Amino acid sequence: MRGRRSIGLVAGLAMLASCGGGDGGGTSAGSSSGSAGGGSTGGVTTATGCALRARQNWVQAEMNEWYLFPETLPTSIDPGNYTDVDSFLDALTANARAQRKDRYFTYLTSLTQENAYYSSGATAGLGVRLAFDATNRLFVTEAYENAPALNAGIDRGAQIVGIGNTATTIRSVAEILASGNDALDSALDTSKPGTVRFLRITDANGTRDISVASADYAISPVSTRYGSKVLDDNGRKVGYVNLRTFIDTADDQLRSAFGTFRRQGVTQVIVDLRYNGGGLLDTAETFTDLLGGARSTSDVQAYTTFRSSKSSQNQIRRFASEMNAIAPTRIAFIGTGQTASASEYVINALIPYLHGDLALVGSNTYGKPVGQIARDNPSCSDDRLRVIAFALQNSARQGDYYDGLATKVESSCQASDDYTRQLGDANETSVRTALDWIAGRGCTRIGASASAARTTGLFAGSQRPVLATTPTAAQRETPGLY
Repeated sequence: MRGRRSIGLVAGLAMLASCGGGDGGGTSAGSSSGSAGGGSTGGVTTATGCALRARQNWVQAEMNEWYLFPETLPTSIDPGNYTDVDSFLDALTANARAQRKDRYFTYLTSLTQENAYYSSGATAGLGVRLAFDATNRLFVTEAYENAPALNAGIDRGAQIVGIGNTATTIRSVAEILASGNDALDSALDTSKPGTVRFLRITDANGTRDISVASADYAISPVSTRYGSKVLDDNGRKVGYVNLRTFIDTADDQLRSAFGTFRRQGVTQVIVDLRYNGGGLLDTAETFTDLLGGARSTSDVQAYTTFRSSKSSQNQIRRFASEMNAIAPTRIAFIGTGQTASASEYVINALIPYLHGDLALVGSNTYGKPVGQIARDNPSCSDDRLRVIAFALQNSARQGDYYDGLATKVESSCQASDDYTRQLGDANETSVRTALDWIAGRGCTRIGASASAARTTGLFAGSQRPVLATTPTAAQRETPGLY
């Protein structure tokens, strides 16, 4: 039993975006441990208790007990009409999804993969995050340290123009995409270590073909290259921290970053969450504590509320003392449509305390004010159900940001995601806009309403990640990861 509350941007995002990601934390409601079997997320396995109907019955029972929106569950449904667990779960959540309460936030995943990812960032692949621009060109938006792609010289801003299994079978991305997003996902699938892909890359060094073999690696939540620094803006010290994902190893990395800020007297901060789809709520709470040096331990950080039948699980999270906490006078949060859940929690928790001295820079966030608990199948040991079970509100009882936070913050600034410069570069467009706002130099407010933005597409053209058809635990929390 991990006992972890999760609030992240989940795989259902792929279903939402294909026409044009679970955060986590911890409560006693967390999960029941599995001890036998060899389950999978669909179909039938040979282990006792892992037959399809048994797994469907287990999912339905957990939903009936824990689901935050029990009134939306079908009163009559025949599991026999569904050929796997995922489609059955999809039918159970269809009413809530139609009401925009659960946009594929409830899902079945692998306990083994989740534990590995949340504890250390462990995953496998090339170690890049990929996204399309407005014309469907495919770019690397981020490359991870100690992973195959960066080791081969592929970094942020590189355009992938072709993909092949061998040097002689490279096809253009446009040709692959003509067969659909699933074809691109298949071409990029390197989740099995040792899988080789030949990538035709165009970057500042020209166009060339690079052979890359996937491998096991661990994502560092705070980059060792650009994740934390103190920027000099015309003599003004501004702290910059970029958090990639909310996992266990983030806590001490964040404490170290804020220790540097504190020693240098930093009171103005840029928090870059532009690609952060969420993760562990425990880590989000710690991050908020580090930004809450001016807060009393009696101040409310957030309210966690379960369904009425589980009201005994409700919690009030107050600010906790952190040795390296700072008392920021201004915070600029960089966000995009990939900024979700745990990331939104941090922003929302600080709105009542900073008001107009907190800004959202970039574009609107995703909109996920609810979180999951983990329920593990005792008869099918790799089945983990992430079920939406609680709602989150800040100290002002604000938690209705299903359409993102752009209309909830008092200050905001439009800015693009500038792939031509490294993250953390003071001249990268979003960072520069954040510096300008902090200095009082003005900006253009994020003008499109969330509903209008969603009418034209889930993500802006330069913010549309490539989404895996069958995502790993790491890909659920880091959209575009391969």
